[in-house]
Amino acid sequence: MHKYYEINEKGNNIRCKVYCKDRPAARRAVLYCTGFAGHRDNGAAEKFAESVFSRYKDVIVIVFNWPSHGDDVKKKLNLEDCSTYLELVIEDMKTRFGCTELYSYATSFGGYLILKYISEHGNPFRKISLRCPAVYMYDVLTRFIMKNDEYDRIMKGKDVQVGFDRKIIVTKALLDELQANDIRERDFLEYADDILILHGTKDEVVPFESCREFAENNVIELIPVENADHRFQNPACMSLANRQTMQFFGFQ
Repeated sequence: MHKYYEINEKGNNIRCKVYCKDRPAARRAVLYCTGFAGHRDNGAAEKFAESVFSRYKDVIVIVFNWPSHGDDVKKKLNLEDCSTYLELVIEDMKTRFGCTELYSYATSFGGYLILKYISEHGNPFRKISLRCPAVYMYDVLTRFIMKNDEYDRIMKGKDVQVGFDRKIIVTKALLDELQANDIRERDFLEYADDILILHGTKDEVVPFESCREFAENNVIELIPVENADHRFQNPACMSLANRQTMQFFGFQ
């Protein structure tokens, strides 16, 4: 059902994973973008792929490691590398697999990066579904992900490992980048009809209200998922998000 592969372009080594039921039949590809400290062996991505394959055989789902995430070789995270990875993975989806229709399903930090990318490079996807996107990633990282004295240590110039089960090295340079790239200040009206947001009302990492305000300002459809936390750990909530995403993508 899945296969690992690597993209080696422009001095980068991007480690990817593709879920595929029938590769010769594949004409549609979903790029699944994980959140902060996520990796290509993401359980939610696998569940989404299973949901897709229960109904469709002409779709593939691709997951990759962001810079410094998972077993990626880069030691420190920066936004330029993230944009480069996205660009290379998008081009590789078309050339390696020959898919003519591209979609994206992104969560949290991955949602932030997708929004940042399309605001700077245009939208290569037919549809984008965002689950709990971290629309103000600087605030999410410094207020809800960092613990104890991590912020103070970073402000003093120290590199600190930050995250959940897995850790990512966070530098002051990264925080400065995030603060300077607040996507709430950007206009997404041009892409609004092609974006769907699903957000848990009990999200403990990305405040629901911040996302609701972002959606309203850009006339983007937002579906509140009652009692869902940030990771949508309730299987019923995750199933709902996956169904709504496939429906929004127009899969038939």
